[in-house]
Amino acid sequence: MLADYHVHTYFSDDSECTMEEVILQALSLGLDEIAFTEHVDYGVKTDLNCDYKAYFEEVRTMQEKYRGKLSIKAGIEFGVQTHTIPLFQKDYEEYPFDFIILSNHQVNNKEFWNYEFQEGKSQEEFQKAYYEAIYDVVQKFKSYSVLGHLDMIKRYDTYGNYPDEKIMDIVEKILNQVIADGKGIEINTSCFRYGLKDLTPSREILKKYLQLGGRIITIGSDSHKPDHLGNRITEVKSILKDMGFQQFCTFENMKPLYHNL
Repeated sequence: MLADYHVHTYFSDDSECTMEEVILQALSLGLDEIAFTEHVDYGVKTDLNCDYKAYFEEVRTMQEKYRGKLSIKAGIEFGVQTHTIPLFQKDYEEYPFDFIILSNHQVNNKEFWNYEFQEGKSQEEFQKAYYEAIYDVVQKFKSYSVLGHLDMIKRYDTYGNYPDEKIMDIVEKILNQVIADGKGIEINTSCFRYGLKDLTPSREILKKYLQLGGRIITIGSDSHKPDHLGNRITEVKSILKDMGFQQFCTFENMKPLYHNL
């Protein structure tokens, strides 16, 4: 099973590729399955969020057109903050998602990518505030499948490396909550695209997840262009196996399906 479980198209505000372009690339790469995971970030985006009606219509069209050639799942990427939880809960109850990535892209409506959240904070302050915000969300919001790119803040840290041991206490609390709720985490292979020195999340965080009993794990490229699709997924599967993981997951109707690495 070769699957990419973090894929964006023109239903996300930061991508311009069509679903069919991605599907044709998936077929050329020999992928068995993809999950489209378009952006929804309440609090900071209004008309830039995924148009659910058009999205599900196109997913159904593509599923029918490519039936027997590629498994296509209807996923979403929720950028959840504590004050936006009711809006995401309403979406979860209204739409038939196969798979939901719970991500953290902003805190108090301040984004990471433009460094507004980090502004005026020391490295220690914004690093700890980031993980604390995730912990607050996972304590209160349960309508998701996996926690996305857990240590993504490293991508937007101009100070450089911030050692995992300084945040591992709060990370362990996050992972324990995720496991207790029957949820999982993802490995996001965009770490290679961004030139990061480690996986996302890091090998130390992955080891901690395994040590704590975590078993649900998905792998996704976080693709925004067709040529991002499937990037290093086979390599990451091998890394996971070497670390002691035995399986990875795909999803259907919000339920994990396990595949041997």
